[in-house]
Amino acid sequence: MIFHKSKNEKMTYGIVGLGRFGYALAMELAASGAELIVLDQDEEKIRELREITENAYIIANLDKKALMETGIQNCDVAVVCIGEHMDTSILVTLNLVSMNIPTVISKATSAEHGIILEKLGAEVVYPERDMAVRLASRLETSRMLDFVQLSEKINVSKMRISDQDVGRTVFELNLRSRFGLNIIAIENGGNVMEVIKPDYVFAENDILFLAGSKEGLLKLNDCAGN
Repeated sequence: MIFHKSKNEKMTYGIVGLGRFGYALAMELAASGAELIVLDQDEEKIRELREITENAYIIANLDKKALMETGIQNCDVAVVCIGEHMDTSILVTLNLVSMNIPTVISKATSAEHGIILEKLGAEVVYPERDMAVRLASRLETSRMLDFVQLSEKINVSKMRISDQDVGRTVFELNLRSRFGLNIIAIENGGNVMEVIKPDYVFAENDILFLAGSKEGLLKLNDCAGN
């Protein structure tokens, strides 16, 4: 079982653990055309993933030797999606980091778990916490259709134009000065406009793609009377 990078220089990803997070990640990466190697103990899940990659392996032992036999050390990015068993997650992360894989990302289920993974040299993600942040942000405003937190200060949101702002121009609404928000695109009826001019007049059912702070987004929502 040896995985080799292809000559087309595509990014290659290794995924260890096919729970809900790992399985969904594998499907999304495959849909984007990335090359994958996936590892799990569950034979049925591996059989399903072989429909999207030939490099899907059942691996019962997650020690360094067994991992290297799959060729995961040749990947550009390795993602440890094991959350239920912290000791296994830590061991696999340690083994992958020691293989000098350029980027190792590990899923953490608690702050303590994340601290250990970071000390091993991995980038840490908290899928459950991040989803909770997105859901809470969407619930805080009825007009916010989606929310992605890129950092503590930068967020990207989809927000429906309020009825009171229909008929006003971008210049009149002045979101940048009032709320520190930038309109990066406007969608209406499936058409997306990426170049936003100051004299654009907002229409009914416009959906704004906004970038800025979470506080600015919530202030905009409050001013709309929701």
